[in-house]
Amino acid sequence: MANVAHVDYYEVLSVTRECGEQELKTAYRRLAMRYHPDRNPDNPEAEERFKQASEAYQVLSDPEKRAAYDRYGVSGVSGAAGAGGFPGGVDLGDIFGDFFGEMFNVAGGRSGRASRAQRGRDIRYDLTIEFEEAVFGKETTVSIKRMDVCGECRGSGAAQGKSATVCQQCGGRGQVRFQQGFFSIARTCPICSGTGQVVTEPCHTCLGEGRVEKQHSIEVKIPAGVEDGTRIRYQGEGDAGRYGGNAGDLYVVLAVNPHAYFEREGHDLHFAVIVSFPQAALGSEISIQTLEGETALKIPEGTQSGKEFRLRGKGVPYLNERGRGDLIVQIVVETPKKLTKAQREAIQALGSSLGVENRVASRGGLLDKMKDLFN
Repeated sequence: MANVAHVDYYEVLSVTRECGEQELKTAYRRLAMRYHPDRNPDNPEAEERFKQASEAYQVLSDPEKRAAYDRYGVSGVSGAAGAGGFPGGVDLGDIFGDFFGEMFNVAGGRSGRASRAQRGRDIRYDLTIEFEEAVFGKETTVSIKRMDVCGECRGSGAAQGKSATVCQQCGGRGQVRFQQGFFSIARTCPICSGTGQVVTEPCHTCLGEGRVEKQHSIEVKIPAGVEDGTRIRYQGEGDAGRYGGNAGDLYVVLAVNPHAYFEREGHDLHFAVIVSFPQAALGSEISIQTLEGETALKIPEGTQSGKEFRLRGKGVPYLNERGRGDLIVQIVVETPKKLTKAQREAIQALGSSLGVENRVASRGGLLDKMKDLFN
């Protein structure tokens, strides 16, 4: 792969995460035309930008790869082909011809009537889940409102027995042109909004929109190990396209409620447990809580406050992989605040027998450790 492991593919192409196929293609072509090695000989920076743009487009133009990238990032598309060429068989001539043909009226540009097809809008659904559900996964049902193809006119927008007519303003091309200097500049037709056709007698159900809003129930499967902010993409579950266009996508964005005791750091869980001075000094076996239930933890004799114990495999599962992180338990030795006379006398006697004194804490150097050992 090119060196884009730490670069957002959407940022490379300067597009939003909700961009459609045509917007993605146009953005890629502009960058490819600008940074192609044939136009930038002996320019390593331009060559690298070209490779980055090619790789980003190769991933985002493929629905399956894009879905994996949106869910899991670069790790989800680690098998993507290397950069250096044009994805999908697009060559330099195609890029130059299509790009200049769309912007200016020059040779190589496309002609003919415009396609009415318009991609549907993407939908975002915010879903709040509990801490344990993020760790172990969950299946749930969400209810969304989206635009569906009108059953009355089957998406045409025209009344029964009627059909759309060719736009007289643009002649069905979806664009109107005007002269500016040496170039003929194309603009979207204001009458048909680029579709090339006009509905004179609209459908009574959808009022010419070709779509109607409906409620839908979507089964959402949350994999084990997701984090706060994870986006799960469901291709084709967004708004229906217009005039035969592809449907948009549904993005389920997760918000994870914090836990009362556990804190997550990557795939590890952190948990603090309070023990008494006698337990820490003499050693003991205590019962601690994990996400799966209680388990025993042995506290060795002489355990200091702040000591950490690692319970292997008791943390968060790796997303779509085998294995789990660890549960790290930190010991906090509790100092009693209120003592009876007898307790105070007992502690004073203990202090006298131990020879209590103030010392500077070791910073962990080898010499300090040797001194502590001999002392």
